[in-house]
Order: sequence, then structure tokens, then C-alpha cells
Amino acid sequence: MAGLRLDAALAKLMPDYSRSRLTTWIKEGAVTVNGKPAQPKDKMIGAEFITVSVRPSEENLAFTPEPMDLDLIYEDDTVIVVNKPAGLVVHPAAGNWTGTLLNGLLAHCPELSQVPRAGIVHRLDKDTSGLMVVAKNLPAQNSLVQQLQARTVKRIYRAVANGVVPFDGKIDTLIGRDPHNRLKMAVVKYNGKPAITHVKVLERYPAHSYIECSLETGRTHQIRVHMREANHPLAGDPVYGNPRHPCSEVAKEAVKSLQRQALHAYRLSFIHPKTQETVSFEAPMPADMYHLLSVLRLEAGLDSSLSHEEEWQDKLDGDDDDDWNEDDYDVEVVYVRD
Repeated sequence: MAGLRLDAALAKLMPDYSRSRLTTWIKEGAVTVNGKPAQPKDKMIGAEFITVSVRPSEENLAFTPEPMDLDLIYEDDTVIVVNKPAGLVVHPAAGNWTGTLLNGLLAHCPELSQVPRAGIVHRLDKDTSGLMVVAKNLPAQNSLVQQLQARTVKRIYRAVANGVVPFDGKIDTLIGRDPHNRLKMAVVKYNGKPAITHVKVLERYPAHSYIECSLETGRTHQIRVHMREANHPLAGDPVYGNPRHPCSEVAKEAVKSLQRQALHAYRLSFIHPKTQETVSFEAPMPADMYHLLSVLRLEAGLDSSLSHEEEWQDKLDGDDDDDWNEDDYDVEVVYVRD
């Protein structure tokens, strides 16, 4: 490791910890080289004696277990896959220090207190329902984080959008803080992060569309921002939606009764950190979105008594939802950055 920076060398020596966490420890003085404080960028020559004082995360010390009913789709000694209901905050923050998914996970699995953020590697908005994967140990957490960074985790969402989405396609933009409202995200021309969403239309109704969205990236509010940018914001979205979207009174009432954006994380696929096999999970459509779709199908003259998921899945049989090849689409681009 001669010639490596200290933070890079530590990342190799202590693979159970993320590089950012090791860098923080170095800056806090928890790492010494030959008995002296060091900096992350210090170059290693060889034969140094490195001492690391492993520190628990401050946020972990602040979190407390809170028993709650969790819809666990899968669990083993490495990962947990949970179906998060709408209305549940994922992570404690200002205004929501208790009653979060993290608090429930700590009660269900106390050993998660030894893992940063209780093993949570990605999040869903409070009012978005669906699948999340949680790591039960540090090696699993690092593996999942690396998969997310490499964009090999496949996340498929089902949603109801305003208007008739005309075709399938890809939305490719930069997303950053809205310059006019720092509490919101927006498509920006500069200083944003790349964001790519693939959109597939499942059904069209008089004033709405049932769509499937696949994420290549995982930016904050990505699908909600992208669909607004495509002029088809999600039905019921209180932040990015259009409360005056023209539609029938029956449809308006169904959207209003949803009391959230019509977005559900339907399918999740990743490489299992321990077995190295690709695993895939699905979460059924929640009752509130199922009701909305039933109303929209009935209004469109479709048979609302049919099993939505079985019918749509039959229609998608033969398609590989986890392999989004833009060349397969009728029209490749909905909105692309210049």
C-alpha cells in the first residue's frame, strides 16, 4: 500500500467500514499514524503503525427502539426487505425524531444499533409506499451502497400520472435544489446531479395514466420531479402536482381520498451481499392506490372487477422489467438534457 493516501489504505485494511466513515474518524483524531494525528490525504510510505479507535455513530446513540408492526417481505442473517406503508417516515430528522421506520427496525432487530443508520441504505418519501432493503451488518451495508453507486440495484415503481402519457421513454436531466424554493427539488441546468428515469405506460384513462418507472439513479424526489418536468405530475402529489388538473368529479374525489402522491415501489432487485445471487422482490399494490385505479378503469369503460396486477403482469409477460433497453421503446426520449 505504499503510495496510497491514508483514507484509501484504511478502506482496504478495514473494508467493513465505509471510506467516508473512516475519513470522518481521521479528521476527528480517532486515527493515528506512528502515534501522531494524521490527515486523510497523507501518503503512506510503508511500515507505518496505524491505530484506529472505532467510534459508534452519534446518530445511532440518539436512536431508540420503538415496537411497531412491520410488513417484512424477506429476512435472513444479512438483509431485511420491508414493505413500507405510506405515511411512515424512514429516518429520524427534525420534526420526526420518533415513530420512524428506523425506530421500528431497531426494535425488531436490536443488532442494527451497531450499523450506521440502522442498516438503511436508501429511502422512500414519507408518502411513498413500497419496498426497501436494509443491511443487517456492515459488510452487507457496504455491498448494497456500492451496488447503488454502480446502479446495479433495480427499482421499479408503479404510479398514476396526470394526463395521457403518449409514449414510453427515458427522462435524463440534472436534478438539484429548486433555486426558487430550497425545500423542493427541480430539474436544473447547472450544479445538479445526473438523474435518469425510464417510463413505461401500462394503461391510459380519460385524464390519467398508469405508468411504471425504473430508476437508474436515486435522486431525492426523482420520479416526482421528472414526471412534473414531462408535464405529467403524479396524481395527488402535494408538492409537485397540479391540484387543478382537469378530470371528472369522480376521478377528482378518488385522487383526493388518496391523500398522497400515487407512487408505489413495486419491485426491488439486487445482488445478495452474502450469496452473490440476484434476488428480486415484489410488493402488491396498496389498497388506496388499488381503489384509485379501480375508479379510473371503471370510468374508462374497463372491467374494474378484474385483478389489476394479474392482468397487467400477463400483459408484461415476456418483458424483462429489470433490463431497461431504451432501443426497445417506441419513442426513446421524453426529455433529455441538452
